[in-house]
Amino acid sequence: MNEHKPTLLLYCQHSLGMGHWVRAMTLARALTRDFRVTFLNGGRAPGHQSLGGDLTMIDLPPLGMGEDNQLYSQDPRYSVDESLALRRQYILDLHAELRPDVILIELFPFGRKKLAGELLPLLRAARRAAPSRPLVLCSLRDIMVNARKDQTRHDERARWITDRYFDGLMIHSDPRFARLEDTFRPRHALRTPVHYTGFVAPAHGQGASSGQREGVLVSAGGGMVGGPLFRAALEAHRLNGLAEGLPMTLVAGPFLPEEEWQALQDEARGLPGLTLLRSVPAMKPLLESHCLSVSQCGYNTVMDILESGAKPLVVPFVRGHEDEQNRRAVKLEQLGLVRALHPERMDGHRLAEEIRQLRDFIPNPSGLDLSGAQTTTRVIRNLLAARQPALAPVQSLEASDAL
Repeated sequence: MNEHKPTLLLYCQHSLGMGHWVRAMTLARALTRDFRVTFLNGGRAPGHQSLGGDLTMIDLPPLGMGEDNQLYSQDPRYSVDESLALRRQYILDLHAELRPDVILIELFPFGRKKLAGELLPLLRAARRAAPSRPLVLCSLRDIMVNARKDQTRHDERARWITDRYFDGLMIHSDPRFARLEDTFRPRHALRTPVHYTGFVAPAHGQGASSGQREGVLVSAGGGMVGGPLFRAALEAHRLNGLAEGLPMTLVAGPFLPEEEWQALQDEARGLPGLTLLRSVPAMKPLLESHCLSVSQCGYNTVMDILESGAKPLVVPFVRGHEDEQNRRAVKLEQLGLVRALHPERMDGHRLAEEIRQLRDFIPNPSGLDLSGAQTTTRVIRNLLAARQPALAPVQSLEASDAL
């Protein structure tokens, strides 16, 4: 690419954990190959940010979602309403300044309904843009939340907004594993083109480490809702550690509440063979040095596991209508890629037994498409080239890209 790269504005709001942010950042870094990327981050800024090249990070006044499913301001200077007003104006001003060629919005309108007040004005501004409007795309994971009381109404509203404002949906899944229609069923058929990209896997390294692997690695993404898994893991280590000679490394995550982190440290004191880490820049190197993995079943965690070669046990996060991780765990277990334990059946003794059995588990080769970041870049480039003939396409679209 030359110095005249098109400009891409990427919006991402993470709430409970880091999953949306990690996947969006993986995409953003890949997109910088062909685009000048501005990343609008709507949640708490995680640590370990490594930027470079044509990637600019802009942190909006951060908002998060509480266990009551309500928005909370994560900046003590502003209330929720003040944050929303500031964010809405900032986004509109940035759009006017950048005049992006592409707008990529993560999840909305399939989620983040509470943030429609800042995203719909952006979409309307993009539609009115002159002399030419930007290409507007939605970035979606493999499985949507599909257990709301008003699910059909929610899906129909998302369908209407998508058809009105979006030029395409980027589904970051292998269609052999999960398709949009599995968890999205509006009353009327979606007209917006759908592009399956494959899964967005970590950008670093391929394949498992050839070095010595031992012990079990326990993790829960950002850690905000990882407390029950971590407490059960410590009890399992008491039962397994000395008897089985199986060391354990536990990564709490940057968003585990501080009081829970302190309690874990107190409880772990004096336990041999146990290592507690607050957070790490990347999970995959640790996974590649451990033979077993116990984790929740978020999208990015699964991608790390599949590439690392560790034998995985997943304990999906399930709460209210948040059933996405459980659906993913069931599909992965059916394919023979993981063992799964429902959180309602988890305690220290059951987890200890599952870890012992995990040592004999042999995962099937995945065969899943993990090239989502690269394919997303190619598809967006070619969609933009179709609008701007002077911009040469990278290559012709693969048939699977346009399913």
